[in-house]
Amino acid sequence: MSAAPHNPLGNRLLAALPGEDYQRLLPHLHPVSFSLGEVVYESGGHMDYIYFPTTSIVSLLYTTVDGATAEMGMVGSDGVAGIALFMGGETTPNHALVLNAGGAVRLQAKILQDEFRKGGEFQHLLLRYTQALLTQISHTAVCNRLHGSVQRLCRWLLLSHDRAQSDELLLTQEFIANMLGMRREGVTVAAGQLQDDGAIRYSRGHIRVLDRQKLETCACECYRVVKDEYDRLLG
Repeated sequence: MSAAPHNPLGNRLLAALPGEDYQRLLPHLHPVSFSLGEVVYESGGHMDYIYFPTTSIVSLLYTTVDGATAEMGMVGSDGVAGIALFMGGETTPNHALVLNAGGAVRLQAKILQDEFRKGGEFQHLLLRYTQALLTQISHTAVCNRLHGSVQRLCRWLLLSHDRAQSDELLLTQEFIANMLGMRREGVTVAAGQLQDDGAIRYSRGHIRVLDRQKLETCACECYRVVKDEYDRLLG
């Protein structure tokens, strides 16, 4: 992680703050850059900062005792990584990994907690975002349990595409398999079907979204439920 000149207003939550609240926070918002695969926070570790992604995407992951990994949710410019800091938990059993390299702004834990206790729009935004994130996490669990590999991959690609601000995603099959809790062979078959349908082009760790409408048609209802809830709560 390194310092970088990213605009805090590239984050949807910060951009939604009233001017007075934003100006009060601005001196404490420090821009950083994340590299692909960088760990933002560890499971059970002490958290010194909360992060508001601007151009990066952060994946929230859980790893079992035998080393298997699955994604619980993802955070981009729509939200914030580190909700335990304002929900009172201080630590969390999941860890956060950078899915898409890019920028973020960070806020020191104590400043965050002091602002949150004041109530007002900052607190309301964070709580509404938390409800939206819980919807995403719960539907990730439902989708991974009940839906097929193509539907699961479509949902995940659409969520990534929403947050990537680009049609190009740098993702290996192994990485996607770990995110979705699938076997690598299952990802190969599902990605191949979507490529044959003209929805994506996949080659050597690069996925390019060619036809978003086809992805939405192939996806299960989980994606639309999650997106509608984000839009309802956050505008």
